[in-house]
Amino acid sequence: QVQLVESAGGTVQVGDSLTLSCVARASSTLTMGWFRQPPGKEREFVAAIRRDDGHTYYADSVEGRFTISRDRVKTTVSLHMNSLKPEDTAVYYCNVRNVYGRDYWGKGTLVTVSP
Repeated sequence: QVQLVESAGGTVQVGDSLTLSCVARASSTLTMGWFRQPPGKEREFVAAIRRDDGHTYYADSVEGRFTISRDRVKTTVSLHMNSLKPEDTAVYYCNVRNVYGRDYWGKGTLVTVSP
């Protein structure tokens, strides 16, 4: 049984930093990552990290501002968000994709960036 437990988001101001974490209990994991859904928009990719070699992937909109990492035992994935902008306001979802291409999702956590 796959379980993804996200840390709480919150409300921050423009330029602030915030870190989200997700504890993932899953097998045959290929990548761990984050997606987000801004108000009134579709869910979009943010960042991902390969569980085996730690290779990272980023959306253009967050490249250079966000950093994704995983812990040594490879069960926790964190998203370090710097220089936050109002357009980063969204519900953030933890994601695990297994080697068979199946996606699992956390319940989501709201991040609000106030001008």
